[in-house]
Amino acid sequence: MHIPDNVVIGDSLSVLKEFRSANTFDRTAVLVDENTRAHCLPKSEIGDDVAIIEIRSGEENKTLETCTHIWQQMTDLKMSRKSLLINLGGGVIGDMGGFVASTYKRGMSFVNVPTTLLAQVDASIGGKLAIDFNGLKNHIGIFREPNLVICDTQYLSTLPDREIRSGFAEIVKHCLIRDKEGWYQLKQEAFDPQKDWSTILERSVGLKGSVVKEDPEEQGLRKILNFGHTLGHAIETYFLDTNDRLLHGEAIAIGMILEGYLSTHVSGLPESDLQTLTKYLLDTYGKVEIPDLKAFGQLLIHDKKNAGGKVNYSLLSEIGSCFWDQQVETSLIHEAIAFYRNC
Repeated sequence: MHIPDNVVIGDSLSVLKEFRSANTFDRTAVLVDENTRAHCLPKSEIGDDVAIIEIRSGEENKTLETCTHIWQQMTDLKMSRKSLLINLGGGVIGDMGGFVASTYKRGMSFVNVPTTLLAQVDASIGGKLAIDFNGLKNHIGIFREPNLVICDTQYLSTLPDREIRSGFAEIVKHCLIRDKEGWYQLKQEAFDPQKDWSTILERSVGLKGSVVKEDPEEQGLRKILNFGHTLGHAIETYFLDTNDRLLHGEAIAIGMILEGYLSTHVSGLPESDLQTLTKYLLDTYGKVEIPDLKAFGQLLIHDKKNAGGKVNYSLLSEIGSCFWDQQVETSLIHEAIAFYRNC
């Protein structure tokens, strides 16, 4: 396992001070939403010399319009290519803040300080930066690594249990695709939002880091990180326009059950493993009434892993092993949805 060189797991206050002291930035701003401004910014003690740029929280605000607002604020602050943007928040803040910083004046320095478990184990690692476009998730984006990522578990105490549980889905995914031993350890205990996350965080970040190091721009191996995400993203996007919105991890948990079913029929995942992971995920996340394929099937066409009009999946051959670029008959997806509904 490999923790990337630009990732520090530890005290964000001391690491950020050291980073700023070691570099000469003409201006510094911190990007927050209303939640991280109230609960996380006071813990960060970033300093009176740092301007605050605030946006509204939520995936529905990860849009070009919000980027325009941020760019205008940065322009009004007379920020330059020698300036620094600190992104203090979850995956939306990190994704959008990194995208904005990478495109402002052709690119400036930025630091991600992820404040959710989901962002710490997944969104902030690997240099994927994107915004949503016309209802399509992460449709416009680039690859660029932050200058620094600081994963500080102190922020997790500010989160409701539901947010912790959402982030936990990515930890489960990492185990299923690449860490058989970790999966066997994980499934021995029921989910506990109050556990000490430091060791689990380090292992999960290291696992993703090793995959990204081998394939930084998702030409092959890195696609395994998308297990559960092809159908999961479509379900997440579908629910964005309803009164029953799902958090990212909640949708991905459903996606992992559906794509686990596909795995048993396409890539050889044993039925016993499907039953085990299904039970664990249902025990952890409960069950959601999901629509039939017609309701969200069109969203699959725009998945970023697709090629030549074909929808590509990353599927398990066994626990800890995953194949990418797998294609699936539409009839089998209907079967997977029926399997989930009948669980």
